[in-house]
Amino acid sequence: MKICIIGTGYVGLVAGACFAENGNDVICVDKDSKKIKGLKRGKVPIYEPGLEEFLKRNTKKERLQFTTNLKKAVKESFIIFIAVGTPQGDDGSADLKHVLEVAALIGKAINGYKIIATKSTVPVGTTNRVRETIAKETEHPFNVASNPEFLKEGAAVNDFMKPDRIIIGTDNQEVADIMKELYSPFVRTGNPMLIMDIESAEMTKYAANAMLTTRISFMNELANLCEKVGADVSDVRKGMGADPRIGYSFLFPGVGYGGSCFPKDVRAIIRTAEENNYDLSILKAVDSVNIHQREMLAQKILNHFGGNLKGRVIGVWGLSFKPNTDDVRDAPSIAIINRLLEVGARIKAYDPAAMFEAKKELGDRIEYSKKSYDALEGADALVLITEWNEFREPDFERILKLMNTPIVFDGRNIFNPRKLQDMGFTYYGVGRKV
Repeated sequence: MKICIIGTGYVGLVAGACFAENGNDVICVDKDSKKIKGLKRGKVPIYEPGLEEFLKRNTKKERLQFTTNLKKAVKESFIIFIAVGTPQGDDGSADLKHVLEVAALIGKAINGYKIIATKSTVPVGTTNRVRETIAKETEHPFNVASNPEFLKEGAAVNDFMKPDRIIIGTDNQEVADIMKELYSPFVRTGNPMLIMDIESAEMTKYAANAMLTTRISFMNELANLCEKVGADVSDVRKGMGADPRIGYSFLFPGVGYGGSCFPKDVRAIIRTAEENNYDLSILKAVDSVNIHQREMLAQKILNHFGGNLKGRVIGVWGLSFKPNTDDVRDAPSIAIINRLLEVGARIKAYDPAAMFEAKKELGDRIEYSKKSYDALEGADALVLITEWNEFREPDFERILKLMNTPIVFDGRNIFNPRKLQDMGFTYYGVGRKV
């Protein structure tokens, strides 16, 4: 099929590359000419395993194009996906300015029947607003659909190529059939393709993320209680997860969730509820707990050093909000580091992929180490914030020699407390018995 994807951010690039990988002709559009020029040269603006290979292969085979010419791309395509950003507004709502601007441009460019699908995460009612906006600009026939994405950063290519489900929201059977045809190669193993009304599809995306964040914040609260009563949250997690009604997914306590989706989506659905005179009290607590959890780790560090970090060197491992991505948007690391800087700490940080993006947030206020162990030379503490694989089995004997004082604050519970204590480290985890 001939596909146009408007927006070459995280969602748009992954979708474009993966649709092209399955033989479709895809045109990716963005108004950022510098980004488009880079993509044409094979420069991928985000770190996502497998994406660069897909982009280069399909660009070479001319199945994947990049352009700033939205009008031309729309005219040459049959299915048009809107994948532009929906940043958080001042009141917590999703800012739909870019989505509706693009909808108006699509309406002006349409030259025949098209299907326009919203792939951006948007509040309930947005796809119908897109329909209304397009209709004001054209007399050509068209239909709209909601097609939310469920991609995990760090595993997005695999998630798109082998989705656990496809959600299609439409009020038109022909659209449903065409979208099912487009996605059928991705679900050959039998994973469900769910057709529902537009409003339900839009809500499903928010509902899924709201449930996942609720599990994370619940475990973080439980971990904090475990510390108070002398229980070990790692054992508690095993006992809970063994119940098939609960399972183990998203039950890892730590320093809280971050990224471009979870924080924004939780606040957006809260705002949607407020606009409809309903109070989502559970999700308000989820958001509050998440913010507090970042402060908890910083406070542990402060408490250990008697509230005084002036002159202390803190080595930080992990800046991205999760492993296998360079994304630091709403990352716990930024909040924790800012708090430590406020009280006079000197920060030496290392991340396998997110150093460039982190520098946009933190500037020259911290030192960026070229290697993981460089961040620990002369350090008074190691603070583990992101659980990259390369941090899981480090050389602790080497670390002992590098550090000024052997103190570890394990924000993701990836180290063995007993082993570290036997070696002479002082260990702090999240809800763990030490």
